[in-house]
Amino acid sequence: MKNKIYNLGKKALMIWGGISLTGLILIFGYFAYSTSIGNKTVENKATKSDVRFVLNWCRLGDERIEKVTNSYESGRSFTGDYLDAYAIDISKVTIDELKYKEGFYRLDSLPEVLDKAVKMTSGWQYEIPWFPKLENLQKEDVYVYPWSIYCNGIDPTGAELIFVIPKEKKVYYIGTKM
Repeated sequence: MKNKIYNLGKKALMIWGGISLTGLILIFGYFAYSTSIGNKTVENKATKSDVRFVLNWCRLGDERIEKVTNSYESGRSFTGDYLDAYAIDISKVTIDELKYKEGFYRLDSLPEVLDKAVKMTSGWQYEIPWFPKLENLQKEDVYVYPWSIYCNGIDPTGAELIFVIPKEKKVYYIGTKM
């Protein structure tokens, strides 16, 4: 009887060891894939349907999208750091429309935390040279819609911002976390 229980326990532990080994191989394989060949930066591949969320988030409506002129989607780091940016041509938008739509701010008069977030997101020119420079954005006819700002205290560590330039009929999106 003791021998039978011993053999049964031995088989159960061997099965459990096999299941655990398989689980470890799958977890290691997933992390190896997601930090190497499965984690690539993709440039200028975004379509209209990929960027619909940008105009829907700020309640302008995705039916205005004409085309995506530039896009950048970085690979994700293990800690979740990323950079996504899009340049979108739209059919129409007016300053009056943005002036009275809740959530939009003129770039020449921003609340402190939003101003810090705009400055934080402007430091990516080496990755996305087509994205407007900060000095070109800080004008009274440019508006920003802050979808989210992640802070450490009152210092932004990440943000998702939507810039609208009515004169150019352009929308720029940047999402980043550092």
